[in-house]
Amino acid sequence: MAMGRGIRVFHTPSQNPYSVLIEQRGQDHSLLLESQAIVPLSVQEADSVKKSCVKLCDAYAVLGNLLFTSGEGVLHYLALVTGCVSVGKLGSGEVYKVTDCKMFSLRGYSPDEEKVSEVKKLLNSGAAYFSWSGQGVQPAVDLTMSAQQSHMFPDQSDGRFFWNRTFHLPYIRAGIPTSAWLVRIMFGSVEVRTVYVGAKQAKAVLISRLSSERAGTRFEVRGVDDDGHVANFVETEQLVTQDTVCTSFLQIRGSVPLFWEQPGVNVGSHKIRIARGPELSAPAFVSHFTQLTDQYGKLVIVNLLGSSLVGSKEGEATLSTAYQGQQDRSVFGHIPHILWDFHAEGGAKNLDKLDSKMSKHVDKLAYFCSPGLGGGGGVQGGVVRTNCTDCLDRTNAVQMWLGLKTLARQLASMELDQKDAIVSRFEDSFKQMWVNNGNALSKIYAGTGALSQGGSKLLDGARSAARTIQNNLLDKDKQEAFDLLVHGTGRFTDFHDRARLLMPVEYWTAPGPLVQSVSKNWVDFTHSEQLRVAVGTYNINGGKHFRSVVYKNVSLDDWLLDGFKNIRNDLVNLEATFEDEKAIDIYAIGFEEMVDLDAKNIVNASGENAREWAAELAKTLNRDTKYCLVTFHQLVGVCLYVFVRPQLASSIRDVMVEDVKTGMGGATGNKGAVAISFTYAATSLCFLCSHFAAGQTQVAERNNDYSEAVKRIAFDNGRSVLSHDFVFWCGDFNYRINLAREEVKEAVSKQVFTELLAADQLQVERDAGNVFQGFHEGEIQFAPTYKYDLFSDDYDTSEKCRVPAWTDRVLWRRRIPGGPLPAGWSEGELVWYGRAELKQSDHRPVLAVIDVQARVVDRVKREQVIAGVLSSLGTHDGIVVVTPCYGDGPVSEEMVEAVNGCLSQFGDVRYSRAVRGAVWTQFRCCLAAKQTLGIVAGYPGRVLRAGGVEWQVSPQHSNWQDSLAEELSLVSNPVLSRSGVGKHGTSLTAELSQLHLKGIDSENEAASKKPPPRPAAPPSRPSAPPIRPLLTQEPPKPSRPAPGLPGSGGFSDLFAPADQDMYPDMPVTLSSDSLASLTWPDEEDDLPTPASDKPSSLPAVHASTDSSQPQLASKPPPTAPRRTLPPPPTTRDQVQPPPVPTRQPPNISPSEPPSFSPPSLPSGPPTSEPPSDVPLGPPPARPPPSLPSRPAVGPPPPVPRR
Repeated sequence: MAMGRGIRVFHTPSQNPYSVLIEQRGQDHSLLLESQAIVPLSVQEADSVKKSCVKLCDAYAVLGNLLFTSGEGVLHYLALVTGCVSVGKLGSGEVYKVTDCKMFSLRGYSPDEEKVSEVKKLLNSGAAYFSWSGQGVQPAVDLTMSAQQSHMFPDQSDGRFFWNRTFHLPYIRAGIPTSAWLVRIMFGSVEVRTVYVGAKQAKAVLISRLSSERAGTRFEVRGVDDDGHVANFVETEQLVTQDTVCTSFLQIRGSVPLFWEQPGVNVGSHKIRIARGPELSAPAFVSHFTQLTDQYGKLVIVNLLGSSLVGSKEGEATLSTAYQGQQDRSVFGHIPHILWDFHAEGGAKNLDKLDSKMSKHVDKLAYFCSPGLGGGGGVQGGVVRTNCTDCLDRTNAVQMWLGLKTLARQLASMELDQKDAIVSRFEDSFKQMWVNNGNALSKIYAGTGALSQGGSKLLDGARSAARTIQNNLLDKDKQEAFDLLVHGTGRFTDFHDRARLLMPVEYWTAPGPLVQSVSKNWVDFTHSEQLRVAVGTYNINGGKHFRSVVYKNVSLDDWLLDGFKNIRNDLVNLEATFEDEKAIDIYAIGFEEMVDLDAKNIVNASGENAREWAAELAKTLNRDTKYCLVTFHQLVGVCLYVFVRPQLASSIRDVMVEDVKTGMGGATGNKGAVAISFTYAATSLCFLCSHFAAGQTQVAERNNDYSEAVKRIAFDNGRSVLSHDFVFWCGDFNYRINLAREEVKEAVSKQVFTELLAADQLQVERDAGNVFQGFHEGEIQFAPTYKYDLFSDDYDTSEKCRVPAWTDRVLWRRRIPGGPLPAGWSEGELVWYGRAELKQSDHRPVLAVIDVQARVVDRVKREQVIAGVLSSLGTHDGIVVVTPCYGDGPVSEEMVEAVNGCLSQFGDVRYSRAVRGAVWTQFRCCLAAKQTLGIVAGYPGRVLRAGGVEWQVSPQHSNWQDSLAEELSLVSNPVLSRSGVGKHGTSLTAELSQLHLKGIDSENEAASKKPPPRPAAPPSRPSAPPIRPLLTQEPPKPSRPAPGLPGSGGFSDLFAPADQDMYPDMPVTLSSDSLASLTWPDEEDDLPTPASDKPSSLPAVHASTDSSQPQLASKPPPTAPRRTLPPPPTTRDQVQPPPVPTRQPPNISPSEPPSFSPPSLPSGPPTSEPPSDVPLGPPPARPPPSLPSRPAVGPPPPVPRR
């Protein structure tokens, strides 16, 4: 049965609040979306609502609700499939390709839809697929699962390939059965061909599933992330089916699992930069291959990168060498690694040469046969992992060759190889499908069809030129669309960053009140760990003078290793303890004037000096203790390096770099700042190195350089400079001393610095609150570091005779949480602050050594805290519904304010707003909601009197525990481990009797003892600093004003985080009919519906108390998954906030949330974590109906900040 437009959507364009009604063929109830609440309605209630509605459109399927964070709150969109075409039948269902999607703003303001136009374009690109069956959603084939997985895990889905998971969350929160109403989409490619075998039909199917875990475009997303997910990871399944039996062969592709990138404008040859050293890459590398072996079994690596150290493939050779070296150092060194320089070996025409290297491994991996085949079935024991640089053209050619070789064995298993004509039909079908597959995957990642597919050279050249334009100019918008589609929010927030530091990955998208309730108990599941941090700065005057020719006995060791140790020894401190000998854990070393600041270097600075200094620093620091380079970053003459002890490497993640130019008004990089941010355990750290404006009197310019750096440095994960737990800032700040030269020299000769410090410009500006507010600096007990004659101890004797000054400084800051500080709190203890006597520059280097407290999560204790909090809650989202005990009808604003004031006695209220004859209120903390409900006395809850009316208090819905369990199961992504064969017991083992795993195991055991020989690899090269992408342009303002901020709520809102430091400058207005007074602007607040003086004519429906409300049939939600503490939690899940409602001002600092950034903590060690599951649904091909235009009601919102 063909799929029709079974979804009808109605809306109320001229009413406030704006409402959307969804009807679906075959369902005995409808869904009402109003003020971001999702409420099921009976047939009678829906008919009553439809009287005031007009038809909006018909659709094939509902994808869910998208939440987009804009500059003034969170916009909600309803995503519908309004156009699709059938790809072919598969199993009991049919597969459809999405050709047209509509994204309707749920506040009824059509210009809002321009803000998500890139997401709409992505969904309409022909890369999204879903399945549907005439018998309903459940019997349809699950596109996220391979045939073998479907047999092993019949009731599960693979979350890696489920792209619209976050779209489902609002419906789960509202208790709506998503399997009945929503469909799941998969990105990639699906090709289905019918092959006639005599009088019967067989299907030739090729499915490529693109992973959503590290989704993105070609030059925006490369390599691996901290959780082991790689860019452009694709699982491709070659499937042959006939009747109820099938054979399946899986292959995978993915980017090289190291931290690497291709920054800048890439035309012609693309330079590859290794962003992190081998020690820092090891945890992610091991995590990646651990996941692959759990999911697929045995692995064979086919590496198609170039091996020539000269020419355009030099970068590929460097990357290939690093890949092999990382594998050799890991526990996965036994995995066969086949090197095959695709272009040097002759390309696709000479792939048969590869057979001798691969056949002995691939034959042992086998392929999957369903149990219905004569042999009893069998499983595929492993996969081939193929990669090139992009994992597109070369990879697709090799995978096609390997797939066609395996096809003959698949046909033989199904006895379809009896006639050559039949075999030829299958081969021809799969050849064309593999070509189409390569084109489809290339369009998603690179923007054009694949190259080297046997077409003309002219076509390849045209596509290559189109790629260059697309990747360098247009991919940033497309990348934002990927992030918004997968993670469901337009930008990270400080609250979510705090939550990600403390909470398990499956709770990153949990309702804000729940996260707040758990996070406020951070002291119960965290402990402190002392780190010793050394921060140094040195203006090297444009050269690479590692040591002076004249003063050969003075070297970098005196500055970085021996200087502070020798000074402490000279003091003969008899009270010194063993702790004083603690090794330094983190070195941050900044340089200024790394190159001469001439016009040539300002335009295009060379990185040669930076690489040489990286090697020299590594050699120096590793003299006594082993250190490894995290990363370094250069902006013309300013360069910053961060080294850590290898023991810390496994706990470091989220490494990011950023820079800002401040020279000539921000146009040039001769002056500016570079920053490196990363997370250690549950603590965020930021290191900066700056070179501010020079000149004795340019104080205002230096202050402005500081302000520009703080304001403009923003990392991709949403962190700003001052949002980190610790900030260490070094550099040549160029602040001078406001005294005469001779007066300063005399004071220096007498070692009397008190008078000089009183005239120090930096001290004066800090005391006035103009710069470095909240920063600390050690007591200066050393002579001014500027300006000396080269190779001399004499201050400047040139014509300018500059006044000596402390231009080179180190400061630090710790973020202070709101509320009283616990005992043991420390903002950092200075161990040493001094200079070294290196004379090869006109400056002297400075070093500060500081002991700080890092925050570390104990995962076992955190699980206990979460369990305790959940057991004590009355509702997980902090929402209560307050309904009049007598009568019904519209609720006035005065009533809302009265209820809001009454409920404030139980805790801080985020908002209160009227919804369909009731008042919905959300508290900042779930425990306040529990007190309001009167859980101690049991349900149905309290009866309150407010505004002369008695009100019944009840939760949004009584089975919130099931909704939370289903939500956690959806967002956590368990590995569908091959060990599941054992879990499913003897029944599955009997079905899959021919496993052939013994031979595979013995083969790999032999491989582990004696790995295959490899060709000589090119030498490794030093890594280069990553460069940040340019900021995307701000979208244009809407042409007409949008609605103000009325009481548009978010009772099914995805995210309701703590609000105190979010969007502090957000303009807030009041609704005329549903909100009480607003006093606190919130970033996660949802945007409003258009204002209107008319009260809603919709009948009152109370979501949790109305007995007439239809009972939705749905399978019981899955229980919360048990966390098994695998490799690091998933990365890129982001979270979103909800409404803009009535709220009470919080009792906390607007910039420092009390539940985060904890101080000193009890000592003790930590432990580990996550898994999940999902649903599906219905569409054929007809042109989409014309949509009625909707008036743009009310004024537009301010331009959203991206």
